Amino acid sequence: MKISTKGRYALRLMLDLAVYNTGEPVSLKDIARRQQISEKYLEQIIAVLNRAGFVRSIRGAQGGYVLSRRPQDYTVGMILRLTEGDLAPVSCLNQSPAECARRGECVTVRVWEKIYQAVNDVVDHITLADLAEWQAAQADDYSI
Repeated sequence: MKISTKGRYALRLMLDLAVYNTGEPVSLKDIARRQQISEKYLEQIIAVLNRAGFVRSIRGAQGGYVLSRRPQDYTVGMILRLTEGDLAPVSCLNQSPAECARRGECVTVRVWEKIYQAVNDVVDHITLADLAEWQAAQADDYSI
């Protein structure tokens, strides 16, 4: 399983909204500059997040985006599944699994199930709030 740029950038976008949450909307232009991601690409990603209700759009001159919920209410898994779909490492474990004639006798499926479970355990137990804390701690550790 490999996470695409769409999933990685969606996570960075959501983290940026969590970190720069002052109560005021955050512009995509500011996020694009801070994250060094194309504003056009972020527009595509924010549309997905907005349709899913993860963010709210605020129109107007001082408009932008805000998280719809608190950072602790979003897990990494929620964001990645929205943008990536299922996180299964092989198609026979997807939510709509591909038919496999060997499934009943396939021993290697146990490996894929363990990988899948491990991935889910990690991404479903890390929140945006956790990431924001880690980022703040990393910034505190930085010295010249």
